[in-house]
Amino acid sequence: MKKIFLMFVTAMVITACTDADSLSPLNQTRISDVTAFETPERALQAVLGMYSGVKGGQFYGGRYFNYQDVRGEEFNNEKTNGVTNLFTWNFGLQSSTNEVQNLWYEGYLAINRCNVVIAGLDSAPIAANLKTQYKAEALFLRALSYYSLVTLYARPYWDGNGSKPGLPLRLKAETSSGSSNLVRSSVADVYKQIIEDLDFAEANLTLTNANAYDNTTRAHKNTAIALKTRVYLSMNKYDKVISEADKIVSNAAPFSSISGVSNKLVPAISAVFATPALTTENVFSFAYSPTDLPGTQNSLVSYYSPTAGTGEYSLLATGIISDAGWKTTDSRRALNVVNGGKTYLNKWTKSTADVDFVPVIRYSEILLNLSEAIVRDKKLIDSRAIQLLNAVRGRSDATTVFTSASFASFQDLLNQIAIERRIELLGEGFRSPDVMRLAQNFVAKGGAPAVSITDSQYIWPIPNNELLYNKLCVPNS
Repeated sequence: MKKIFLMFVTAMVITACTDADSLSPLNQTRISDVTAFETPERALQAVLGMYSGVKGGQFYGGRYFNYQDVRGEEFNNEKTNGVTNLFTWNFGLQSSTNEVQNLWYEGYLAINRCNVVIAGLDSAPIAANLKTQYKAEALFLRALSYYSLVTLYARPYWDGNGSKPGLPLRLKAETSSGSSNLVRSSVADVYKQIIEDLDFAEANLTLTNANAYDNTTRAHKNTAIALKTRVYLSMNKYDKVISEADKIVSNAAPFSSISGVSNKLVPAISAVFATPALTTENVFSFAYSPTDLPGTQNSLVSYYSPTAGTGEYSLLATGIISDAGWKTTDSRRALNVVNGGKTYLNKWTKSTADVDFVPVIRYSEILLNLSEAIVRDKKLIDSRAIQLLNAVRGRSDATTVFTSASFASFQDLLNQIAIERRIELLGEGFRSPDVMRLAQNFVAKGGAPAVSITDSQYIWPIPNNELLYNKLCVPNS
């Protein structure tokens, strides 16, 4: 137990982001190994520390989202700054590149935090219901972390039905040297573990948390279900997407969750990104404050805002902003801003000294996940799928209403759902996963080349450090 706790404290120090506002000011390094999880208050500190680990600047504080988006065709790199993900944007990554090394490190550090808490809870003299809830939160965060890593460092699920090399599945707390060697589990086994973690989380998380802040920033049942719809979509298991989404999406409009937190779309898209972002649509977000920041060159506002940030990435004129169906009267156009003759994404507007919440799961994504899954599963122009699409489009553009007559084939409907995802979820980390799960090529943009599904740059290389210290790990071929 002593080694486990010391490793947890070390992780607290190493990680760039701490949750100073949420954690007790009690000096963590002075709590003995015997009492680390002895009271509900101290156990809660450890749980909140897990969230801090995942939301660090090199992971969910901003960089992960930027990596996943700038691989696609929506953004142009304006600064050619090697520190702010230039090599991800132009598909020039090597095993030694900082992006590759840092995300892996932060992801596995976050995973180990979860494992350390799970191990600590096993013998903690606290109420059984708290143990179970906290373990469920740990497994939710572990699943989110593994999903995030497997979508970059491994081949998509469709390639060999998950038989390709995935990630080393580290499921136990690593508290000392000598445990580095671990083979890469298959992609299928990684996804299997993700689903198992989320199933446990769904079964054991609370229906609702204490208040709107906790309902947004800590996991509850709907959070786990929502993430499963994303995971199953990446696995092309469309029937599973439907069965999970049906737990939290009513059968007909206006769509809302069936039980638990009353998740639903809010009337105005602007409210989703306003401060504080505690709407019913924000199913799960990471919160920040002036004393709890992801770092200047990590935050989303830094990457995308030309005024509050440094405007590292503008929106390409050839990207989704050129779509004729995205009308000028669509309120989502107001989330973009023109500066110096170029258009920038303006969803995040607070200064880098007090950045906005980061939205991880929004209800609009769930509706679009379900809409797409219904069409792909049935291979039909389905009326409910169109209603779900209209719910997202109509919230921002009341002048566009799709009907069955709008589509000559179910593929046309799928194409429109894909366009809606690109508009609605722009800058929120979905473009690369969507391209890859559908076995599409990355198109050329700006000075960056096209990358085909067989190109080595289609997925990220395994980091040099992992290959150096884990003798059983093999590189991507």
